Amino acid sequence: MTEARIHVSIDGHVAIITIARPEKLNALDIDMLKELSAACDTVEADGRVRVAVLTGEGKAFSAGGDIKAWAAMTPNEFGHAWVRFGHRVFERLATLRMPLIAALNGHALGGGLELAAVADIRIAETHIKLGLPETGLGMIPGWSGTQRLTLRFGAQAVRRMALGGEVFSADEGHALGLVDHVVETGTALDTARAYAERIAKRGPSAIEVAKLMIASANGEDNGTAVEALGSILVAKTADLKEGVSAFTEKREPAFKGEW
Repeated sequence: MTEARIHVSIDGHVAIITIARPEKLNALDIDMLKELSAACDTVEADGRVRVAVLTGEGKAFSAGGDIKAWAAMTPNEFGHAWVRFGHRVFERLATLRMPLIAALNGHALGGGLELAAVADIRIAETHIKLGLPETGLGMIPGWSGTQRLTLRFGAQAVRRMALGGEVFSADEGHALGLVDHVVETGTALDTARAYAERIAKRGPSAIEVAKLMIASANGEDNGTAVEALGSILVAKTADLKEGVSAFTEKREPAFKGEW
């Protein structure tokens, strides 16, 4: 059996998702993408969890996609099994019902920066580097580096990384809006936990709805956000309870339009 590379721990209202492949600087392969998706299911299914934290084990947050995992793929395999599947997993993380904080304990490069970008808040240690080196390999950022990063951080920062190959320090990333807070080396996870506890003290329903509304205002999957908000609202109505009861009892529902 393959050793699990994505670990989930839950302490009170906070879930910690850890990428645990330190010998490869937490580079991602297909199995790890599947584990990340499963981790999302785990934290969303646990009613205690109000905030999730994503971090890496060892010296890196994530070096991105493992080149050895995709270099031998056919173009069709690469496009579907790697790029499109990675998109689905990253979107799953970005749309978690609870806020997600990325604790950048080490470098976030390529797919690692794309992974950090799915978070709502990014806390970076002062020594880390941020960049999109893919074009130096004849490749493009494929896990929404040109899309989500541009939406969230602005086109010029992405141009400088993807076209110019610039690599930013944590402080430079902070000035550009790539990270929200810069902290001393060795303290990102503790700082992220403290920030998570701060969020967890606020109204969980309000936080969930606020996250959806902010994403919608930012042009991120408006249709899904609107449907989710509408479904949450309708699910709290007396009409829904009456409709389900009528179906179970095999009778006509008597809707009253009550909220």
